[in-house]
Amino acid sequence: MITVDINNQGDFTSVNKAIDSIKNSNDEVTIFIKNGVYKERVEIFRDNVTLIGESKDGVIITDSQYALEMHEDGNKKGTFRSYTFLVVANNFHAYNITFKNESGFGKNVGQAIAVYAEGDKLSFKNCAMYGHQDTLYTGPLPKAEKETGGFRGPTEKAERRIVHQLYEDCYIEGEVDFIFGSAVCYFKNCTLFALDRGMEINSYYTAPSTYEESEFGYVFDNCILTGNCPKATVSLSRPWRNYAKAVFLNCYYSDQVIPEGFSDWNKPEAHETVNYYEYNGKGPGFTPSMRASFSKILTKEEASRYSMERVLGPDFK
Repeated sequence: MITVDINNQGDFTSVNKAIDSIKNSNDEVTIFIKNGVYKERVEIFRDNVTLIGESKDGVIITDSQYALEMHEDGNKKGTFRSYTFLVVANNFHAYNITFKNESGFGKNVGQAIAVYAEGDKLSFKNCAMYGHQDTLYTGPLPKAEKETGGFRGPTEKAERRIVHQLYEDCYIEGEVDFIFGSAVCYFKNCTLFALDRGMEINSYYTAPSTYEESEFGYVFDNCILTGNCPKATVSLSRPWRNYAKAVFLNCYYSDQVIPEGFSDWNKPEAHETVNYYEYNGKGPGFTPSMRASFSKILTKEEASRYSMERVLGPDFK
């Protein structure tokens, strides 16, 4: 095990230096990070890495890059070069770590990713992710960009494949589309906290771009959907691409969730393709009789299809 300690009581004082020390090997490696604020942009491109923080509140990886900032190539950084923490690998696991992008509200800086997670069999447990617009990106990218240069970043030319990710006992905070991407993801016992930006619709918890051929997209099981927004000003989801899938099971909704639940992003054609489903919701924001016509309340039997094992696969670990 490699130990990182910002106070120089370990093998390295920086997470990146620890990663650099093992980048030429593909063996399973565990890195233990002691409490401290690590002001660095961390990038992981090799498989089989596990990061274990000493404590979620004590280990903070933070940076403040953002989409409207100019890149050295003369273009704006854009969404996918704005990350604080990047993992493009398989079999990656993180425990007890807080990830932050402290750039601020999207209306001022544009998108600013805290965690850029792309790969199969990724898991984040007891972690926190703080940002504003586009806090958590669950790659891969959609299969086609809508404007030239829109996907400029580390995986713009990567294979578009179905991958599986787990987020368990995590806290995720943001505003516009703050959980987005094409991965198949299971969110278990997570808290989603939407930020007030003073708009008619303040936040969108999710914006999936699920591939058409994928049976599953995002599944939220026993999660809390809350925030600091006024009543009825937050949408559960809107479709980044037409076949978006987001399923909410056994979740608690604060009163800030809009009565219709979901938004269509002015894409009426998506009504026939999205899978926006709910089951056994609780709280003042769960108003099944008022939900959007393109969403559905599942029966118990239908909801049973969305078990963690079935969504992520029996060999996920």
